[in-house]
Amino acid sequence: MTMKFSQQHKNIFAIVISILYALLFVYAAISKLLDFENFQVQLGQSPLLSAFAGLFAWIVPATELFIAFLLISKKWRLIGLFLALCLMVMFTAYIYIILNYSSFVPCSCGGILEKMGWREHLIFNSVFIILAAAGILILAGMVPKGHLISKPAVLASAFLTTYLFSIGAVVFLFILSEDIIEHRNNFVRRFSGKAAKVNEINLQFNSYYFAGNMKDKIYLGNYTAPLKITVFDTLLQKRDEFKINPTRTDFPFQSVQVRILPPNFYLIDGSVPVIYKGLTKDWKAYVKWNGRNTFSHYQLVDSTKLVFRSNAGKKGESILGSLYFGEQPRLHFNEKLLQKQIDGIFDVDGTLHYDHELQRLVYIYLYRNQFIVADSTLNLSYRGKTIDSVNKVQIKVATVTSRAERKLAAPPLVVNKASAVCKNLLFVNSALLGKYEPSEMWKEASIIDIYDLNANSYKGSFYIYHIKNEKLKSFVVLNDNFYGIIGKYLV
Repeated sequence: MTMKFSQQHKNIFAIVISILYALLFVYAAISKLLDFENFQVQLGQSPLLSAFAGLFAWIVPATELFIAFLLISKKWRLIGLFLALCLMVMFTAYIYIILNYSSFVPCSCGGILEKMGWREHLIFNSVFIILAAAGILILAGMVPKGHLISKPAVLASAFLTTYLFSIGAVVFLFILSEDIIEHRNNFVRRFSGKAAKVNEINLQFNSYYFAGNMKDKIYLGNYTAPLKITVFDTLLQKRDEFKINPTRTDFPFQSVQVRILPPNFYLIDGSVPVIYKGLTKDWKAYVKWNGRNTFSHYQLVDSTKLVFRSNAGKKGESILGSLYFGEQPRLHFNEKLLQKQIDGIFDVDGTLHYDHELQRLVYIYLYRNQFIVADSTLNLSYRGKTIDSVNKVQIKVATVTSRAERKLAAPPLVVNKASAVCKNLLFVNSALLGKYEPSEMWKEASIIDIYDLNANSYKGSFYIYHIKNEKLKSFVVLNDNFYGIIGKYLV
């Protein structure tokens, strides 16, 4: 009687465990499906599943509902508990990897457990794993001795296989997802954290640009006051202003800008073209070079050399070049770096950077998902891609015959609005919304994508929030600090 009573209680206990699992899975699945868009977004931010977010957004709730159906069926309950154990071990392994091996911990997601932290979630899952194992042992003990599962060795092997398969599957997905996100990304961003704003300065005008920086100073130029230099410390607490004194002012200036390469500064107008050079200790500018070949989008390589973009190519097409403006000035062009798709002018528009630490040139296209990495002598290192899918420019070019001019006939699709290079990292202000991203954030912040130039891989993204509805215009990165000009504000 006692044995029968005990067996009856064990059966009830197994049924209760099955019902608890069924309720948990049904509730979690329905919660995911009712808030499907948000669930898909959260999967997209997962460091383990971001590359498969679209697929797993359907697979996970469907699997939970299927297992719940097996659990309420007496005939399939044992199989249902094994599958429930498998799924719960997967969830637990997923959480463990996030907490211990992931570069960041995203927000939790998943119906009934939505308000739990990851560690609480880990404990909760562990309890349910124990319950599933107990239920399996009870039901396996009730199976007639002739069945395979009734044998202790087979049951132990089934447990071991379940655990190894579950953990192995999650580890495999983690490794595969990392590889896809970094090297074969399908436009799924990984938001690795938030950029905490340290300070904010009202510049009063929106005509400032970054002229350069050194270890403890940020230099700003001004488009409307080209001889004015504003200097901030790296905490944006101290401000100084200086005026450049050029020794000659008889040039037909059109687009004067300043570049700082300590201890020197350079006053440059590529439309003249002319290059002044001076020291930041007195801000006196002396003509260093005056030539015939006009240029734009220039960056200093060292104290006597710069790289630039020019319309010196065939039919006025854009090409990249370098200029040595020392004692014996010389020009060098590479007509093969920029790749024409439509007209060779608008379609190759972009931003030029030079990384002094790694001695590499980086040119990122404005209207397509590509960038170029080359050395200081304009020899191509490799061609990289940003994570979006726009590999063909989407522009329309019209020719005004009476003026012999070419113009954009319609607003173009901008892909990479602004960018910066720091050490081996490329930072890109993307103009496109990625998969599984909340569209509401587009109205509140700018997106910065980070690429590793050494590994030619995507590393992550973060938001830079607008200020008074003004968006990020330009930025630089100095060590671990991000400096941006947002409307009239420097942050």
